[in-house]
Parts: sequence; C-alpha cells; structure tokens
Amino acid sequence: MLPRTLGFKPFATRRRRLLPAASLALAWSSVVQAASLPSFTVDLAQSSVSGLSSGAYMAGQFHVAFSQTLQGAAIIAGGPYDCAQGQLGQALNRCMQTSIGAPDPAALLAKAQALERQGRIDPLADLADDRIYVFSGTKDDTVTPPVVDQTVAFYRLAGVPEAAIRYVNDRPAGHGFATETEGGACATTGTPFIIDCDYDQAGDLLGQIYGPLNPPAAAASGQLIAFDQGEFLANPENHGLGATGFVYVPPDCAGGASCRVHIAFHGCKQTSAEIGDQFRTRTGYNRWADTNRLIILYPEAQSTFANPNSCWDWWGYDDAGYATKTGRQMAAVAAMLHRLAGVMPTTPAPSCAEHTAVNWAHWQAGRAYVCNFWSLCALGSNDFLGLAWASTTLFELPGGGFSAAGCQP
Repeated sequence: MLPRTLGFKPFATRRRRLLPAASLALAWSSVVQAASLPSFTVDLAQSSVSGLSSGAYMAGQFHVAFSQTLQGAAIIAGGPYDCAQGQLGQALNRCMQTSIGAPDPAALLAKAQALERQGRIDPLADLADDRIYVFSGTKDDTVTPPVVDQTVAFYRLAGVPEAAIRYVNDRPAGHGFATETEGGACATTGTPFIIDCDYDQAGDLLGQIYGPLNPPAAAASGQLIAFDQGEFLANPENHGLGATGFVYVPPDCAGGASCRVHIAFHGCKQTSAEIGDQFRTRTGYNRWADTNRLIILYPEAQSTFANPNSCWDWWGYDDAGYATKTGRQMAAVAAMLHRLAGVMPTTPAPSCAEHTAVNWAHWQAGRAYVCNFWSLCALGSNDFLGLAWASTTLFELPGGGFSAAGCQP
C-alpha cells in the first residue's frame, strides 16, 4: 500500500440554498447509459479543464500539453506542471509536502521547453492568452500551500499575465472541493473530499476561465450520460482508467445549441466505486452548465496495483510519457474531448521508450505481470523476463504494451 498521502485526502459568492444531498441525484437529472460517447455541436477552442488534487495535477499537465485547444485551467490543491518528474519520492516529498524542498518552477519550465522542442506538448506560447484559477486552503496539509504557490509561479514564468491569474489562498479549507452548502466542515479532510466553505468554487473557477456567466440554475436538469472509456484506451483498467466515464449534457446542448466543454478531473479516492456520484452531483458544476451552455466531461480513474487510491497518473505509474500528449491517460481524455465535438484528435505517434529496472519494479509500474513462480512476463507482448529480482530493459511499444525484444514500431 502506498503512503496515505497519495490518497490525497481531499479536500465570496452569495450563499444559496441547495437541495439536500440525498434528493439531489433524483431531482437534477436522469442518468443515461450509453455504450459510446455521443457528439454534439461543440466549439473546441473554448474548451477548459479543472481538477482537484491528483486531478489538479492531471488538469495542469493536460492544459500545458494541449494548450492550443484549451482556453483556461483551474488547479485546486495541485502543484506545477510535471512536478514529480516521474519519481514517486519526489511526488510525495516535493509535490505534496516540501521535506526535500519546494518545486522549482524555473527548472520545470525548462523541462517543459525541452518537451516542446520535441513536439511532445503544444507550444508554450499558447498559454499566454489563457485564464488560470488556482486554489490552496490554509488548512490543507496534504498538498501544502508552499507547493501550490509554485503553480502560480510556473504560469507567470510561462508568460501568463498577472491579470489572467486568480489565486485564492485565504480560505480556511482542508483538502477538498469547496462548495456553498455541500460536504463536511470546511477545514476538514476526508471522504468524499467535498467541503462546505460557504464558497461556490465551481462558479468562481468557471467565471475566471470564461468571464461573466449567467446565474446558475436552481437545480440541474440535464442528462448525465455514462459511456465506455474503453473506446479511447484498450484495456483501460490496466492503465488506471475506469471502464466507465460520464458526461453531463444540459438541455440546450442536447437540443443542438453550440456549447463549450469543461473537463473536470476528480481527486484520488473520488471515483464512483468510492463515493458514488457525489463528485458529479455535489460540486456544483452542473447547475452552472445548464445556464451557460457548458458540457461537463467527467472522466474516471481507477485503482491499480501501482495506484491503489484511484489517482490520475501524475508521477508515471502507468507510462513514462504521462505528462505529454501521448501519455495513455492524456491521449484518451483528449480523444473524449474531440469525440464530443465530432472530430478526430491530431496527436503525434507515441515514441518507443525504454525502461530499465529490476523486474519487480516493472511489475509495480504496470509493465509486467507474474507469469510463473517468482518470474514475470511483459504486459502486452508476454515476453518472458525471468526472476523477479533480475534486471530487464523493456521497450514501450507505440501500439501499447511492452516488449523485451526491442523497439518494434
């Protein structure tokens, strides 16, 4: 089991009276089962993203990698782009706590610039006209404020004007998504990581990204559609992606009106298996969506051996390219976004990366499985690797899976 901190014990506008949580799911919409994610009339250029905790890291890396498509991002209790640099120890001790020092935004920007030169992320210049929302609760001891401070610093260094950045860091909030009336006490951290802070975080972040919005609906009245995420990534459960994702569609968007898409990434331990539909129904996104022609895409992560807390891949538990356009989870969500708009995504072919490690480490990272007593085989190709404590170089194949025989594009 990974340290408890990887669970991301998640976490002024006019106060409104909301429906009780117990009746909310029945009152605000119907849930529609669908094998395939449908398409609508969508302006891709007005897409945006937000996330909490591991979802904040996912939102930040998705924003930087696909900045040509997105117009803004909201980072709630998350650090700067690719903070972990593929290292679990750094994720825990620099990107959540600062026991080995705070993140270095200048160094992270330099590494992002190297990825830009390789064509693995969109040009960083595309960030300059985006709008950014960042939140850190003063009572958050999971992803601490000094870490989140560096998220703001990263965007400043990347060329985002100060006037385009809203940093909310003065509320006594724990590690969670803040609402006006839903969830536990504001300063607490715990399941379902939704906290009552007398603060409409969904409305504030959407307003920061899109500018003045119409007032939210009293109760959401659209449809929540369940769809097969396996269409966008083969064997998604092997890669930390759930079998089912969700999308909230307001009545106007279902009727053919031109709409925008906002992607909302949940935090660790906030999947359907762990908290039901609470992230989708109690955070407040859907009421704002109804009156502002916003489709809300709710992708879902899933636990794996290397990721027991259902976090998004922000430290490389699934693949080395996790923070780039060809990272498996990243490319899958980008394909979902493009499907909603009825167009095919354009991303470069993935490279054939090499991973040299002791076989048990390949197993921990999801690159190998136990295929004989104390022996492992490569996931995908089934190549025999040998004893668990032997060292093997595995090649990450462009079509998915791993091989010990070499790069075979």
